[in-house]
Amino acid sequence: MTQSDFLRELGIRCPIIQAPMAGGPATPELVAAVSSAGALGSLGSAYSTPEQITADIKKVRALTEKPFNVNLFAGGYAPETPVDAGPMLALLAEIHEALDLPPPTLPAWPKYPFAEQLQAILEARPAVFSFTLGIPEPEAIARLKAAGIAIFGTATTLQEGKMLQASGVTAIVAQGAEAGSHRGTFAGPFESAMVPTLELVRSLRAALATPIIASGGLMDGQDIAQAFARGASGAQLGTAFLTCPEAGTPEAYRRAILAARADTTVITRAFSGRPARGLLNTFISKLKGQEKIILPFPLQNALTRPMRTAAAKLGESGYLSLFVGQGVGRARALPAAELIERLVAEMQQASAVS
Repeated sequence: MTQSDFLRELGIRCPIIQAPMAGGPATPELVAAVSSAGALGSLGSAYSTPEQITADIKKVRALTEKPFNVNLFAGGYAPETPVDAGPMLALLAEIHEALDLPPPTLPAWPKYPFAEQLQAILEARPAVFSFTLGIPEPEAIARLKAAGIAIFGTATTLQEGKMLQASGVTAIVAQGAEAGSHRGTFAGPFESAMVPTLELVRSLRAALATPIIASGGLMDGQDIAQAFARGASGAQLGTAFLTCPEAGTPEAYRRAILAARADTTVITRAFSGRPARGLLNTFISKLKGQEKIILPFPLQNALTRPMRTAAAKLGESGYLSLFVGQGVGRARALPAAELIERLVAEMQQASAVS
């Protein structure tokens, strides 16, 4: 199986995948617009309840008949342990006051929701299910296959790629170091898994038979063509879609992306407790040198949610998780269909030149 055969078999014309982007940006409208344009739209459902997943899938299906993807976190949740939340609550108290919020309180430790979320997906049967932060149990993979759902798993190293191939996935998303948002690393420390996208694609392609989807820092058709030249069969872009009008990106987040003329991203645990790439801002700076007070994922994520929600409403980008990849300086504010058309044209032009 070469290039994009596996995508064509799914009824996807363009070898471009809109990254899932959990937490709001990947609206049903964006997903449907991407899929209708011949690429693969993706719902980021990691933080959604089973009822929300069912409703979102229905919304996408009301807007398009084309295939789409639904994504979950298949791991990454720290086990519930006693924590000293005092220093973190003290730091957040000042911010809450500035944002006109009540004092922060430690939420209940969020329960790992994968089994219930997956059940909703199995019942809805989207064309594709993708996951990150781990690998589902063999029984879950078997149920997805029995339902005729294609499966994409995320790897940040060759070791993880080999584990994913052994699990029986349809394709492997190679998340390079340049990628925005959470690092998908699950086998070893994330620091040893910061492999550049093109290098990761090349190493996975050389060692594995499973199709590879390049992901991380890709913003235009030339980037996609370079990934294909290294052996990718598809390209997943996230930051490039955040500024589409169909995306649910808060206005302050959108403005910060379009104002970025260079890579000012950092890897931080500040917002969620898990390493993620985003634009440097006030909240990340406040925690510099105080990383020890950050709580584990997903507790930190739940604790900072009120701050992030209020900041989005107030247009205060300093307290938003501005998760983007290193290609952020090349973001374009285009409707999804137009962006895909542009990406395909650029890809063809780059391929013709090389």
